[in-house]
Amino acid sequence: MRDIDVRRAVLAEMQRIHGSDPDTLVVEEVGLCQGLARIDIAVINGSVHGYELKSERDTLDRLPAQLGAYSQALEFVTVVAAKKHLAELKTIIPPWWGIWVASQKGQVMTLTNKRAARPNPQLSALALAQFLWRDEVLQFLVERRMDSGLKSKSRQQLWDKLAANATLEELSDLVRKTLKARGASWRSAPKQELDGDLHPLSSMS
Repeated sequence: MRDIDVRRAVLAEMQRIHGSDPDTLVVEEVGLCQGLARIDIAVINGSVHGYELKSERDTLDRLPAQLGAYSQALEFVTVVAAKKHLAELKTIIPPWWGIWVASQKGQVMTLTNKRAARPNPQLSALALAQFLWRDEVLQFLVERRMDSGLKSKSRQQLWDKLAANATLEELSDLVRKTLKARGASWRSAPKQELDGDLHPLSSMS
């Protein structure tokens, strides 16, 4: 069982569940917390749900380091893992993360829901703000008349201002609406984003 086998199975399942919903966006390889970590698949609709894939060929060595970023930026997280990882996985991940077990017989891949994901109790306002491009943050602040003296400031200063002046509910709603509204435009970030740190999102091909 290879990573690509698990990935194809999960993408097919997302297509089955969400394929007819125009309000759902499925994106691969989404960077979080300014590139601190990258989630394999993100499903964006009424929440941002990340799916981390661990095939039989993978180890769980990187998961403890990834855990912090996932738990700051994602509203739901599910690990999709080969059965051999199940016991160790339960000692690493928090109880609110979901678990799917991937098993393969011949050419057939089966995904079994072992534990449903629950809402993240430890979302970070700053991690949510960092999903957004500079102009997107500034627009939100302008609309709320909170932009005084900020138009020449850095992305980090704008993220800090947004995180300090919006509730988690407002931020989550803003992030979901903004990401879905971008469409194909997030394939290439605006020049000012590329001049600084790489933007945290890359679209699925």
